[in-house]
Amino acid sequence: MARLWLSCFLLPALVVSVAANVAPKFLPNMTSVILPEDLPVGAQVFWLVAEDSDNDPLTYGMSGPNAYFFTVVPNTGEVKLASTLDYETLYTFKVTISVSDPYIQVQREMQVIVEDRNDNAPIFQNTAFSTSISETLPVGSVVFSVLAVDKDMGTAGMVVYSIEKVIPSTGDSEHLFRILANGSIILNGSLSYNNKSAFYQLELKACVSGGARGHLPAGLGRYIQQQLHHPVQGARGTCGVRETSVLKVEAVDGDKGINDPVIYSISNSTRPGWFDIGADGVIRVNGSLDREQLLEEDEEVQLQVTATETHLNIYGQEAKVSIWVTVRVMDVNDHKPEFYNCSLPACTFTPEEAQVNFTGYVDEHASPHIPIEDLTMVVYDPDKGSNGIFLLSLGGPDAEAFSVSPERAAGSASVQVLVRVSALVDYERQTVMVVQVRAISSPSRLVTIHLRGSLMTHYRLSTISPELVLVASPSHTAPCRVSASQATDPDTGAWGQITYSLLPGNGVDLFQVDPVSGTVTVRNSELLDREIQAVYYLTLQTTDGGNLSSSTMLQIHLLDINDNAPVVSGSYNIFVQEEEGNVSVTIQAHDDDEPGTNNSRLLFSLLPGTYNHNFSLDPDTGLLRNLGPLDRETIDPTLGGRIVLTVLVSDCGEPVLSTKVNVTITVEVRPGTCFLGQEIGVVKAWDADQTEVNNRISFSLSGSGANYFMIRGLVLGAGWAEGYLWLPPDVSLDYEIQPVFNLTVSAENPDPQGGETIVDVHVNVKDVNDNPPILDVASLRGIRVAENGSQHGQVAVVVASDVDTSAQLEIQLVNILCTKAGVDVGSLCWGWFSVAANGSVYINQSKAIDYEACDLVTLVVRACDLATDPGFQAYSNNGSLLITIEDMNDNAPYFLPEDKTFVIIPELVLPNREVASVRARDDDSGNNGLIQFSILRVDFISKDGATVPFQGIFWISTFSEADVFTGSIQPVTSLDSTLQGTYQVTVQARDTPSVDPSLEANTTLNLFTVDQSYRSRLQFSTSKAEVGANTQAINAALTQATRTTVYIVDIQDIDSAARARAHSYLDAYFVFPNGSALTLDELSVMIRNDQDSLMQLLQLGLVVLGSQESQESDLSNQLISVIIGLGVALLLVLVIMTTAFMCVRKSYNRKLRAMKAAKEARKTAAGVMPSAPAIPGTNMYNNERANPMLNLSNKDLGLEYLSSSNDLDYVSINSLDDNSVDVDKNSQEIKEYRPPHTPPEPDPEPLSVVLSRQQAGASGQLEGPSYTNAGLDTTDL
Repeated sequence: MARLWLSCFLLPALVVSVAANVAPKFLPNMTSVILPEDLPVGAQVFWLVAEDSDNDPLTYGMSGPNAYFFTVVPNTGEVKLASTLDYETLYTFKVTISVSDPYIQVQREMQVIVEDRNDNAPIFQNTAFSTSISETLPVGSVVFSVLAVDKDMGTAGMVVYSIEKVIPSTGDSEHLFRILANGSIILNGSLSYNNKSAFYQLELKACVSGGARGHLPAGLGRYIQQQLHHPVQGARGTCGVRETSVLKVEAVDGDKGINDPVIYSISNSTRPGWFDIGADGVIRVNGSLDREQLLEEDEEVQLQVTATETHLNIYGQEAKVSIWVTVRVMDVNDHKPEFYNCSLPACTFTPEEAQVNFTGYVDEHASPHIPIEDLTMVVYDPDKGSNGIFLLSLGGPDAEAFSVSPERAAGSASVQVLVRVSALVDYERQTVMVVQVRAISSPSRLVTIHLRGSLMTHYRLSTISPELVLVASPSHTAPCRVSASQATDPDTGAWGQITYSLLPGNGVDLFQVDPVSGTVTVRNSELLDREIQAVYYLTLQTTDGGNLSSSTMLQIHLLDINDNAPVVSGSYNIFVQEEEGNVSVTIQAHDDDEPGTNNSRLLFSLLPGTYNHNFSLDPDTGLLRNLGPLDRETIDPTLGGRIVLTVLVSDCGEPVLSTKVNVTITVEVRPGTCFLGQEIGVVKAWDADQTEVNNRISFSLSGSGANYFMIRGLVLGAGWAEGYLWLPPDVSLDYEIQPVFNLTVSAENPDPQGGETIVDVHVNVKDVNDNPPILDVASLRGIRVAENGSQHGQVAVVVASDVDTSAQLEIQLVNILCTKAGVDVGSLCWGWFSVAANGSVYINQSKAIDYEACDLVTLVVRACDLATDPGFQAYSNNGSLLITIEDMNDNAPYFLPEDKTFVIIPELVLPNREVASVRARDDDSGNNGLIQFSILRVDFISKDGATVPFQGIFWISTFSEADVFTGSIQPVTSLDSTLQGTYQVTVQARDTPSVDPSLEANTTLNLFTVDQSYRSRLQFSTSKAEVGANTQAINAALTQATRTTVYIVDIQDIDSAARARAHSYLDAYFVFPNGSALTLDELSVMIRNDQDSLMQLLQLGLVVLGSQESQESDLSNQLISVIIGLGVALLLVLVIMTTAFMCVRKSYNRKLRAMKAAKEARKTAAGVMPSAPAIPGTNMYNNERANPMLNLSNKDLGLEYLSSSNDLDYVSINSLDDNSVDVDKNSQEIKEYRPPHTPPEPDPEPLSVVLSRQQAGASGQLEGPSYTNAGLDTTDL
């Protein structure tokens, strides 16, 4: 009791002590802070403020991965900047702030937002800018484009370009270039390589509205290069060539603001000493040049020019640059032809091969054109082109007998001396003949010709007679057979075998001979042209097996084919006076094909024309005549009285070739003729010739637009004539097409050989405002505008033009079209943009621009000319300015709702197999709408509520379809099948913008696990294959019966040894959408409750739910248990009944005996002993049937105690009820009434009651001794 009072006393004290310590808490505004990024390190940024109702001393702190940006004074909460903030690197982050009293610490996350400042200068993306442009580049062309990027956001990141300096700095270079807002450099004036500059260097500046600027180091180099063709000519022995200027090079120092002098030098050369370079960069000739020394070097000299700065650079090194310059040396005629003893093309033309005297051999009386044998003479002139052309001729005492071939050559040629007069080549007259071969401008060379006597002919082949061969010059390249020559040799055997060959000479490169048959064919027919060379002379030589030879001359004449078209000579302009003049002119033409053949015969004809019916043309002679008077008024006025006839001149060959020629006939007006139309002006001309034939004047017009006007001449006489310039009535002029016509009026004599005088006439056209304006297509090119207030102000300018000089233009907005993904969204975007009268397009509602609502705005505009003359169109055609709305990353990803429950059955789940999935979308587009999934956290919650974190158990892959991104969650490894519970997987969806910060969204998935205890087995009477084939039907029936998802694990055959009715089994899990599963018993109940599904499964072979062995063992065990239970129950019943019967029987018999003994005791006098011996344990005597122990008489009481029952048994079970013994009165003892709920008094011992009553009765009648044994009762009986 004392302890209870003590607890009641201490409990309030404990409650008071605990409630006294209240935790501190931060002020409500301590959730976020905004800081500019340009705060200096050490500056006070904010204070941590908390309150404590206990007024305990507080200590402040900060933690987290980004806490290094700040330092906190613990006792005051002052926060200072410890590390520089940078919006472009990290624009927002979180820190954990804490406050604690001596007992409790409180933490909270604080969001730190960094404000952007204009702290970054623009940076050019590439500083190695250099380009080459042509000096003919049109004004307004884009020369180059640069790009500078500012990392700052908004207006602080808008870059403005400008050109600070142009080098060389001259009056015309200052505004030679301009730069656009997008960084494109535009040519603003004309270039000239020779007259202005070959190099320009531009210094560019990029700045932003906030004042930050970026310079391009060393400027932007612009090189304007022109192809240089400076021929250098040199001649041996000339000294004036040393000062010849070749080329000027110029090097530019790339350093900005430093003009260090540059020294030029030739650091390397393929021909040292030939050239030198001055301080001004001009390359000059330094000595004699010889082109022929450069033949193997392509006539070029390579010079390496090095430009070196005067002073060393900052690294102590020479600052220099080198470039290779190629100088081509041109040829002059400074060499003479030389003769060499060699054979082409193996000649090297070295001094060793040069020779003065040559020797050859020839048979006497050799046929004409037979070349001298063993003569290897080559003439060579190293000069090039026309300087290398030379003529060959023969001289000397025997020059009449021979000729030289070729007679004209260029560069190099093989020289042959041919027999010209056979009679002069006579061995008997002289055995040696000498000729001189001369090349113009070179010394002659002696050729000694040794004659071979006629004695040799007895051993030679029989001579082949000269043959005349005719061959056509074909137009194809296939070999053409020319001749088949035959030679005979009286020798037999190997000595009589004849070999044919062509000796060197004119035409050997065009023909070839078969060495066996002697057939001469054409090598390349395309090289044959009869008009260039009609006859070829070939020397055919035959040689027998004994090396004896003979030769003959083949004369080949080329047959003509029709390969030349007719050629018309001269031009044909004829002037005649209308109604009186006559036309008579012959067309002069010829054909270069062989004369006298159809190939050169010409025919003349008129091609169809408007005025051909007025003329006739002789087909053979080409004489053109008019058939009647010519009337100028019948001629089209636009032709100005000119009739142009086209004459076709064709030959008669196969195929027919033809040529056309125009004949212009001008029909002049007779004096006094009137004209229709508007007169422009009159010109007058005079010819001083005295005769009418020579002073006749005709006028003609030429120049720009001459076809719009006509001039008609009038002859005034005495050499005077007037030309009236008229505008035909059906011709209209257009100022916009041509405001000025510069005409040239020619006054000329009819004679083609006569003189001509011209005068310029300028016709100015007055402008009328009759043209509608035109929208500039380039200004209507689509633009891009970012959404959500990212851009402001002017975004485009619509430009229109009008060719009229008095035009007053304004731009009008006609319509606005708003579309999203090509679908019209109505008037959603009508207030976003506006168009001013000058064509400027402005943003009106920058914040309202929303890509997700409308991604394309089409402004339909037109231009209006306010000054258009009445009756003309004042409006232009409508134009569309497409404004594409650019998506900003202003929408976070969001997960799509999934009505799915994900269940994991570990034994079915394999690594890299999908177990769950999520879907998400992002309303942004492009990279802003790309979503990447990741798993942030995995927790396993067991059935007992315990949470266990897992690392790396799942991974997620991302794929997309249309604009929906799906994340497939897959296990990395196999899952633990013993775990029972739920995996909670936290998935994050993050977009991947290119520029803007990424946005994210999270969701948590529950993956319910089903352990192996829920695996159920169904046995079938069919085989594994049949069960597998019926899997779909079985699955459908099970699904209908259980309303669960059925996961089939395995299908196998049952071992034949253990097989009863079932032949195969199917293991499966039955899972509800909430993750719970069916046990085998629950499955059995649900299948039995669905009779339709049960019948389907039975038809499919289902025989057992569960394994057969387990069911048989369960049945036997149940039977055994029932039998044992029944046996035990029966045994217990028997034992209980036996015990009860025995107890009842013993009690009943005892009471009967006691009652009988009481009766006997009342009948027996006290002190009287029976005479007969008593039977122990009974109330009987042996003879008298009395019990001496009770002192009763032997009178039979009529109790049949040995029987199973008597009358007393049916009355009462109390033996004393009807068997009370009362000696004095024979009345029945009635039980005493006892009130209810009174405990019964204990029954008196029967024997004692009887004895006491007997003793009381006796004492009243008879006095005498008596015996009472108090220690004896009926129990003893």
